[in-house]
Amino acid sequence: MASSSSGIVAGLTAAALATVGFLAWQASATVPAGLTGKPVPSASPVATKAPRDKRNPAALPAGSGTGERVVYSVDDDRVWLVGAGNAVRRTFEVTPGTVDPAPGVYHVTSRSNAVTGTDGTPIEHVVRFTSVDGVSIGFSAAVGSAAPAPEEAPRTGGIRETREDGDAMWRFATIGRKVVVIR
Repeated sequence: MASSSSGIVAGLTAAALATVGFLAWQASATVPAGLTGKPVPSASPVATKAPRDKRNPAALPAGSGTGERVVYSVDDDRVWLVGAGNAVRRTFEVTPGTVDPAPGVYHVTSRSNAVTGTDGTPIEHVVRFTSVDGVSIGFSAAVGSAAPAPEEAPRTGGIRETREDGDAMWRFATIGRKVVVIR
């Protein structure tokens, strides 16, 4: 009797694993492209090096997309939080990590209220939108003073904001929010 019940348990376990595997495959096939952390083609063209207003460097770059979004300029180390009607709610300078995302359209994929950054610094209001070669890329604010520099600088994808700007990003950039990266 014990060997036949072992066979039944083994069979049920195999069937359960096959079902879970199929459901995982099916779920991954239906994830919206923007939630994978990879850039997706946009319905509206986004310039990789959007034109700037030379008289007002804080002005939203033309060609940076449409709709409610976060715009991040890798070259200018600046972020714009853009609301309805293409209205800039807030713009601010940031300090990038050592790894930059490629220009493109992304979506916020995860958020953490408080964690420790890869450089050992306590950070808050982490808003992630992609990864590059295993390094998570996202916005965050350092809590307190920065950690001492390690012997060997780690590869970091944290785009650091002030705590006030981090609070604004946290309220604005919820899961699924569009993030447009330009040069």
